[in-house]
Amino acid sequence: MNNLFIATLLSLNLGMFQATDKQVQNFPNVLVILADDLGFGDVQCNNPTRGKIKTPYIDNLAAQGMRFTDAHSSSGVCSPSRYALLTGRYHWRTRLQSGIVGVWGEPLIAPNRVTIASLAKQHGYRTGAIGKWHLGWDWPIPMATAALFKEKPTDDGKPPEAQRDIWQQVFSKTIAGGPTTRGFDSYFGTDVPNWPPYCFIDNNRTVGIPSEFLPLGLLKNHQASINGPALKDWKLEPILPALEDRAVKFISDATMKPEPFLLYMPLTTPHTPLAVNAEWKGKSGLENACADLIMETDATVGRVLNALEKSGKANDTLVIFTSDNGFASYVGVKQLEQQGHFPSGPLRGYKTDVYEGGHRVPFIVRWPKVVKPGTVCNQLVHHADLIATLAEILNAKLPENSGEDSFSLMPLLKGIDKPVRENAISCAASGVPGLRLGNWKLILAPDTKQNMDGKLDVQLYNLAEDIGETKNLAGEQPGRVTQMKLLMEKLITDGRSSPGAVQKNDVVVTRYPKPPAAPNKKGKATK
Repeated sequence: MNNLFIATLLSLNLGMFQATDKQVQNFPNVLVILADDLGFGDVQCNNPTRGKIKTPYIDNLAAQGMRFTDAHSSSGVCSPSRYALLTGRYHWRTRLQSGIVGVWGEPLIAPNRVTIASLAKQHGYRTGAIGKWHLGWDWPIPMATAALFKEKPTDDGKPPEAQRDIWQQVFSKTIAGGPTTRGFDSYFGTDVPNWPPYCFIDNNRTVGIPSEFLPLGLLKNHQASINGPALKDWKLEPILPALEDRAVKFISDATMKPEPFLLYMPLTTPHTPLAVNAEWKGKSGLENACADLIMETDATVGRVLNALEKSGKANDTLVIFTSDNGFASYVGVKQLEQQGHFPSGPLRGYKTDVYEGGHRVPFIVRWPKVVKPGTVCNQLVHHADLIATLAEILNAKLPENSGEDSFSLMPLLKGIDKPVRENAISCAASGVPGLRLGNWKLILAPDTKQNMDGKLDVQLYNLAEDIGETKNLAGEQPGRVTQMKLLMEKLITDGRSSPGAVQKNDVVVTRYPKPPAAPNKKGKATK
């Protein structure tokens, strides 16, 4: 009797799994490729008259799908944008009110936070992340030896034995809090390619034990930025090809299995290090290493898409290509513009800025079974919209405390040309927010370059008429400014911008413009 009962249970469970397998076979594969510091105008199909860098593979992807002209990241820098893309929640609802996750920083995504990976995994997907994480880890660095662990090289450039011993201890351990604890079955990458540790990380362990400092020659000319533990003879040029190879293998392996896959591929380029491989040096013809690296990045996108094509799964795959923020002006923007290439196209500003050039990004979607080829969408969309889109594809209902700022793109992908969101927020690296309401944009800080008299403490632009943000209308439209300020406060206090129950922010959100410091008893301002 007991054996029959157990056999019956096993049969029922097997039947449930078989039903689930049959169901997930109808779900599309998902490939998200996130470039790093690729400006809106660096993609030639976005900037045909003032874009001089050839991006044939990205352009071809756009020709095969839908190109968005008004897509935004959560910030003008990377960590906050990655957070919003993966979680569907604005980064400023977390501790990261400005800037990025620092070197050896703790995880920004809370352990119980739903991500696009954990959502997909719940529905039978195989999930993987390959590339730059930059969302923090729980590095196993003992507090008692943290100072020595992080100590910079002395004159001879060699770490003392005591420091090497600590590195050995730390990098021999697993690293908690990374991608494989946030919904991804597997991870391979360099975390932050221009920061230590200078090695690959496979799942939750370093590949090898970093035991040397990076040679000083690799800290010049927009290569690495911060010295720290590195593998002996570590080179920067092989990073992108290694990620490319691993992504091709992931796709090849995944498409041989019955379950669908979700691959998140946050590229390390064209961000620094500007470590261009030999075959791409000088290929742009613009005498700029970043321009060459953009072409190499485009070729990597092409190879990954070619692997998908060869797998026979391209028609069953939703491909999303975008960038985390705008072009980094410090790698030669003036030089490029003098040669006729404008990385932000018609937009004002670059990486770190609250202006459109800081966060209006390339955004292309190809899904042959849904998206009509060669289409262009001018509606306002945001990186945060990925998780709600995935939820609709999976017929899943997100928990109330998930995807608080996410709106499904499915109507747009199906060709319905109506707004899916009325407002969106994108911030400067400093934390200053820019609020969109339709075509209007309110920046909650003065324009220090064009408002020298200091009379206006905010900026208001009509992007439908002034995409370059040249005419501040705040003084002419005080009523609209007030309306949008009230909306901003509501979006903060509601803890969400999408429909649903009010949620809590992780911290007290910084308000802008920041109020003046209160005077102390002596009449002097205090911090």
